[in-house]
Amino acid sequence: MRKVPLGRSGLEVSRLGFGCMGLAEFYGDPLSNAEAEKILEAALEQGVNFFDTADMYGSGRNEEQLSGFLKKHRDDVVLATKFAIQRGDDGGWLGLSNDPEYIKASCDASLKRLGVDVIDLYYMHRRDREVPIEESVGAMADLVKAGKVRALGLSEVSVDTLKKANAVHPIAAVQSEYSIVTRDMEAEFIPACRDLGVAFVAYSPLGRGLLTGAFRSEKDFSETDYRMVMSPRFADGALEKNLSLVDQISIIAKTKDAAPGQIALAWLLSKGDDIIPIPGTKILSRLAENLGALEVKLTDEDIAAIEKAVPPDAVVGARYPETTSSSLNG
Repeated sequence: MRKVPLGRSGLEVSRLGFGCMGLAEFYGDPLSNAEAEKILEAALEQGVNFFDTADMYGSGRNEEQLSGFLKKHRDDVVLATKFAIQRGDDGGWLGLSNDPEYIKASCDASLKRLGVDVIDLYYMHRRDREVPIEESVGAMADLVKAGKVRALGLSEVSVDTLKKANAVHPIAAVQSEYSIVTRDMEAEFIPACRDLGVAFVAYSPLGRGLLTGAFRSEKDFSETDYRMVMSPRFADGALEKNLSLVDQISIIAKTKDAAPGQIALAWLLSKGDDIIPIPGTKILSRLAENLGALEVKLTDEDIAAIEKAVPPDAVVGARYPETTSSSLNG
């Protein structure tokens, strides 16, 4: 597994990372800690060293799922987690906070759940516009000075916010959704990251599973899978319309003796070493398939064919429901 720099942080991460969210929540029933550890071990064994979680995934459970794995492999892992999205004990949504004291308390709570002394990459999960970004990043920088955090990141912010934050303390990485069906970051945001030497971590690089071709109807989702409720690209007939895009990718995949999801990931990987996709899965065979994307070589003609088959505005449905979208690009 080839490693690439994580911005200017001095950290090096595997070309593909691993998004841990689905182990605990959202994509069907959560895994037990033992089952989650099996997936994490397999990813590490195959060269993945970049693992991404957040304090809100499973209301802290996802961080706890990583603790046993980290106890055995801490020195082999670049660990990322996040703060800002508040949830109650029942999992209910309580809002956002970027308050400096909240940030420091959240960091301590994450360290405890993860069972580690330091977090490699600490993200602001969402921007709370009520708090000046300079105050929030100042508090995050204090965590670096205290030795609790090694590098800082942001998620779903505007170019202006990124520049203001980077002026306070170097930002190592920004995380946002990016895939062949979500390309709004290409015009301005990714160039801004490159100007500042900031890595771009692409979450949902498979379009929340859409681009794998595994989901063909509403019947393919379990009752505990949030996508049919919270993802406009799957709900209210959108899935059926979006499958035409997936089928186009499948045709290209056959010419490369690859799976559709591998083509989607290989397309992202072709965009530069500073674009780091973090697909997640609960299934060992799917993990192997995702990592197989590293062996798929796309020519310029292949890339042009993919982008012609799936134009930037072709997908039906927004990324998030309207109420959630208001917290994006703060």
